[in-house]
Amino acid sequence: MRHQVTIKDIAKQLNVSVATVSRALRDLPDIHPDTKKLVLDLAKEWDYQPNLLATSLVKSKTKTLGLIVPDLGYYFFSTVIKHIEEAAIKAGYSLLITQTQESYERELTNIQNLSRGQVDGIIISLSRETSNFEHLTRLQRRGIPLVFFDRNCEDIEASKVMVDNEQSAYEAVKHLIENGCKRIAFLAGPKNVSVSNQRRLGYIHALEEAGLSVDPSLILHSDYYQDTARSQTHLLMQSDNRPDGILVVSDRLAIGVLTALKELKISVPKDVKIVSFNNEPICQVISPTITSVSQPLDEIGRISVELLLAQIEHKTGESIPRIEVLKTNLVVRESSTQLN
Repeated sequence: MRHQVTIKDIAKQLNVSVATVSRALRDLPDIHPDTKKLVLDLAKEWDYQPNLLATSLVKSKTKTLGLIVPDLGYYFFSTVIKHIEEAAIKAGYSLLITQTQESYERELTNIQNLSRGQVDGIIISLSRETSNFEHLTRLQRRGIPLVFFDRNCEDIEASKVMVDNEQSAYEAVKHLIENGCKRIAFLAGPKNVSVSNQRRLGYIHALEEAGLSVDPSLILHSDYYQDTARSQTHLLMQSDNRPDGILVVSDRLAIGVLTALKELKISVPKDVKIVSFNNEPICQVISPTITSVSQPLDEIGRISVELLLAQIEHKTGESIPRIEVLKTNLVVRESSTQLN
């Protein structure tokens, strides 16, 4: 097995003290230039690499950020992760990624593992099961920096990065109304997920502004599985007064909606129009193509890291929480309007 070179090896070879080698490698004063050159030359020749773990323990910093997401299989999260990692690396940090698989228990475990000195701070998007936030308040009491993105806890005072979900849903429903829809359903996420609840408010706002009734039977909550969206769409379209428009909380579920409509031989967009969220690549290749709300995933990732580092690198260890609300863009395709 190859031996990793240490400062003790260099000191022994040059017949100097370990402290002398350490000062030379850190470019500290009180060391003769010739001795410093000998140390640096040998370190380069032997490909000496500093022990980052030992350094981090001395400085109480690991130069590592923790990231917790619901599911790496979701396009939204996998893409944001890429931008978070890029921003972290640019700032000189590495990234330790964990996923909850939408499980509260796994979220607890991930928080416990990451907070045992492995990371300098944590970026998190909550699982759909999370309704108790004590594990996060404990984190803050211990002084571990925390940033939420996308799904967050509105009762916890912390830095957060999100899009204007209420406004984006409002604009999406307004688009459906402008294209002739009068009875619009909302296929939502779990009842305790903040993102879905914010979009529900925008949905209701657009209907009320247009003088359309808000029918609770048209608001259905989903668990983010396509099969659930498919079965819920069957129920919606087999009702006596079926919708002519559907707002779907994510493109992932919109695929389930389209599958059901094709099974029922209901034409999109002629008989029912669809708008969803995330603007995943599949929106452009499926038939009909799907109108979807595009989110600034690069900004979400970059700003999440910036807000976390602002806490980690603050001299007093504290910083005032910042909430960044980013704008979205509705990308109109075939599912919501006849394109010329």
